[in-house]
Amino acid sequence: MAEAHQAVAFQFTVTPEGIDLQLSHQALKEIYLSGVRAWKKRCARIRNNIVTGVYPASPSSWLFVALTVVGTMYTRVDPSMGMIGKIKEHLPVKRCLSHQGQNIMSALLFATVLWLALIYMMRQILKTLLSYHGWMFEEHGKASNMTRIWFTMVKIFSGRKPMLYSFQASLPRLPVPTIQDTMQRYLESVRPLMNDEEFHRMEALAKDFEVKLGPRLQWYLKLKSWWATNYVSDWWEEYVYLRGREPIMVNSNYYAMDFLYVTPTPIQAARAGNLTHALLLYRRKLTREEIKPSTLPGLPVPLCSSQWERMFNSTRTPGQETGKTAHLSGKLLLLYATGERVNVWLEEKLQAWRKRVGWVVLWFPPSVPHQDSTHTSPRGGGGRIPWGKARKSFFSNGKNRSSLDCVEKAAFFLTLDGDKPGLQVEDPVKSLDAYAKLLLHGKCYDRQVAVGWFDKSFTLIVFENGKVGLNAEHSWADAPIIGHLWEYVLATDSFQLGYNDQGHCKGDAESTVLSPQRLQWDIPEACQEVISGSLKVAQSLANDVDFHTFPFTKFGKGLIKKCRTSPDAFIQLALQLANFRDKGKFCLTYESSMTRLFREGRTETVRSCTIQSSNFVRAMEDHLSASECLKLFHLAAKTHQHISRLSMAGCGIDRHLFCLYVVSKYLGVHSPFLQEVLSEPWSLSTSQTPLQQVELFDLLNHPEYISCGGGFGPVSD
Repeated sequence: MAEAHQAVAFQFTVTPEGIDLQLSHQALKEIYLSGVRAWKKRCARIRNNIVTGVYPASPSSWLFVALTVVGTMYTRVDPSMGMIGKIKEHLPVKRCLSHQGQNIMSALLFATVLWLALIYMMRQILKTLLSYHGWMFEEHGKASNMTRIWFTMVKIFSGRKPMLYSFQASLPRLPVPTIQDTMQRYLESVRPLMNDEEFHRMEALAKDFEVKLGPRLQWYLKLKSWWATNYVSDWWEEYVYLRGREPIMVNSNYYAMDFLYVTPTPIQAARAGNLTHALLLYRRKLTREEIKPSTLPGLPVPLCSSQWERMFNSTRTPGQETGKTAHLSGKLLLLYATGERVNVWLEEKLQAWRKRVGWVVLWFPPSVPHQDSTHTSPRGGGGRIPWGKARKSFFSNGKNRSSLDCVEKAAFFLTLDGDKPGLQVEDPVKSLDAYAKLLLHGKCYDRQVAVGWFDKSFTLIVFENGKVGLNAEHSWADAPIIGHLWEYVLATDSFQLGYNDQGHCKGDAESTVLSPQRLQWDIPEACQEVISGSLKVAQSLANDVDFHTFPFTKFGKGLIKKCRTSPDAFIQLALQLANFRDKGKFCLTYESSMTRLFREGRTETVRSCTIQSSNFVRAMEDHLSASECLKLFHLAAKTHQHISRLSMAGCGIDRHLFCLYVVSKYLGVHSPFLQEVLSEPWSLSTSQTPLQQVELFDLLNHPEYISCGGGFGPVSD
């Protein structure tokens, strides 16, 4: 357990003359400042809750309504149509007020009720407006008059200066598609994957389900959609993520890369110091809800912000059957490095943290199996069941329990790595492959290895040559959320904090920042055996992962848009063509689409292999004329855009089928159709996350500040 008893508020000794009290003014000053900061945070939270609670109105609008109502009383006009008089008759404190005071109090109470009613009405109007998605299906650049009016109304009722969670109460609920629509779209999606006999068999199963069992299961989903905020998200998190028993390394976690062509400083400790500072700046903005709510690019349509809530101080904990995501509070930071790296990083950190934050840094020495038990820490790269058993057996009391508490309360995890990855011009593919593997799983004993580091919400990895990256746990949020954080951090590091001419952090050292404290573990031989077994599982999994990462510079989305084609559809059709040429057949293809137009929405699947895309691929393989291929290409691209928009609008296939399957399991009924659908393998997974905050990077003047993005492990063998 990290102990920090270097400072005390006062000392006293007993003398013959009495008690000699020696006050430490510096310590008392720090105690006073800590209390002031704590109360400021409490007041800020109260203010934020009030502002968010009355949005899209503002607290100051109450004053306008109150003054208007009170003012009309002096013109002998009753805007309440007798309500103020009724309130006056039943005032509980009327005996304590004068006649004039009773009138004003009654008017203020009426004004408050009227103000709240107006807020509710505005919020319901905005929710109704946001429930309309017809604009999504109109041709780009040719908005109808109805859509223009709709956009104007959304802008009017969206209010001014929204905070991060301002729109949450105004977002509509995710609708449950009809059984008929889902069956029809499902059959269309699997037609290219089956021959006639297989398709007719599946068609019969679907029709039988639609008529018999489907309506019964659908009734329960409808009931849940009326009662719960989102009928999918809690089950999706529980059954897809938390109940998974395989290692989450490679199978679930994903990574994000640094700039491809730029390294702001080659000094590892300096880069770690600045990035830590940038992450804490983002955390402060998040705590104050100062982050602008996300909207669709170029449109005033808000997206759900609920996934931001568990970004920091969150940990995924294992269990025998299922795990959970714990979100705690604390001012701890986890650091994994050798003692020498810790000291060098601390010197840079003192300069990078140009504000007093009072964070306690917890330091973990590198751990090797069977070394001194006080220095060894258990690995979490193996399966969830062994890790859950080990957690219960060896980490439920004593120093291990105390250290584990520190781990789970920490804001995030920082690794100082001894490797030197990055793009090498002479061999770009091999160098980027190695870089990606280091971010995805490392060497399995030098990454997030102690106590299931892959369980932390995210890990910042800083390499010896100054390159960086992130590894993120998936259950608490999807990639666009961590992408938003990563964009801010990289931009703040390069364009705001910066480095001096020698590559060190700018600013003067802060002498009051506490030194890192070393966590202690008691690892008996039985636990070390579990550690070694987990390490073997993790290494086997990591060795089975192949990467092929490369920079593509011949053209980008600008050229594709000039051809009046969706860049996403272009890439998806290219992948279908490449996959068919590689395997000689079509396969079930997964592309993720967000459903954050709805409250607590996460993702939906876009089944990119369609009848139209397969027709285009066959035309290319049969060497039809360019005009015929181009015609089929545009039709396939248009179809892909349409099914992508359906997914965003809550009319997707897979989340509905998934929830129907969950209900069938709860009811104990067997569905051959659902069983077969949910067991179909996704052989091709093509998810991606676009840049969200282009304005942070000024790519026009600094085109070199681009990244390879990120990646994830394969979804099937």
